[in-house]
Amino acid sequence: MTNHVPPDRVGAFAALAERVPLRLVLFGGSSLHATHGLDTLDLPHERVAQRDVHALAASHEHSFVVAGTVGRRALPGAYAGARRSRTPFVLWSALWHQPASAAHLAAAPLLRRIHATAHAVVAYGPHVAAFAGRLGARRVHVAPQAVDGPFWEADDITPDRRAPFQALFAGRDAPGKGVDVLRGAWAKAGFDDAALVLAGVDRAGGRALVAELGREPRGVHATGTLSPEQVRNLMGGSDVLVLPSTRTATFREPWGLVANEAMHRTLPVIASTEVGAAAGGLVRHARNGLVVPAGDAPALAGALRELAADAHLRARLGAAARHDVHPFTHDAWAAGLAEALR
Repeated sequence: MTNHVPPDRVGAFAALAERVPLRLVLFGGSSLHATHGLDTLDLPHERVAQRDVHALAASHEHSFVVAGTVGRRALPGAYAGARRSRTPFVLWSALWHQPASAAHLAAAPLLRRIHATAHAVVAYGPHVAAFAGRLGARRVHVAPQAVDGPFWEADDITPDRRAPFQALFAGRDAPGKGVDVLRGAWAKAGFDDAALVLAGVDRAGGRALVAELGREPRGVHATGTLSPEQVRNLMGGSDVLVLPSTRTATFREPWGLVANEAMHRTLPVIASTEVGAAAGGLVRHARNGLVVPAGDAPALAGALRELAADAHLRARLGAAARHDVHPFTHDAWAAGLAEALR
């Protein structure tokens, strides 16, 4: 049971369906993915309301109930329904901190109980597994985050390059994504002939820094919403991907699948310490990218200048990035979840 299946998750659920009989239940609602859930999905599935989740979990029709950490009514409903029917309950968790909003703090005791009494917890990575352990989880398995590697590695693209050195951000301009930190770092870097492309950010966007300057910093291009093919073209024309995420009261970047996408395209990644892909061991400092303190615009500016000045470093980090992302496959994700069921 989950809210949506965004494009990058289709292959993961298909791989799981090849391993175990799968009933995929989608209850909709808000989504933190830059690419929202698909309206049409070529997998057996059904769409329900959150209020219906409890009855489905309590129906005695399933060998297991698996639910993610989304849905204010869906997660507690799935958990309570599974307990009522004495069906083993597996939590698929993206959390590596306790959100601090009033609603999340009120739900914290229930979240701890779910972690501690779930028959198994499936985690995005070791950072999520560690948090689950602190909440009392007994059996924790890692199912590595993955994207459609062949799509992102495809050679038949049209590279979109706008300057001799090009940095790329791909995602939403939302609190916690660090876009204003990136804009500030770019202004501090002082490039004469370089481009920072903000893919997925509204052309009229920009909040604090743009309001302060009255314009975008020099060399910044905000594109608005793009298709995956257009983002892939931008990756083909870029020298580095930047994930400058910061922590908010309710958000801590669970992973950042765009890191996987960029690494498949042989791009090094600059990630902040608040990016799950860095905390979870995919993006590694000086191995396949650079990791900088979250919210530190001068440090981010220094990392950008370092990569802009050293093509050999970019090539070395990029080659390692492509090598290191290859074990992060949809089949590996499905294997991790299937192992939790076993």
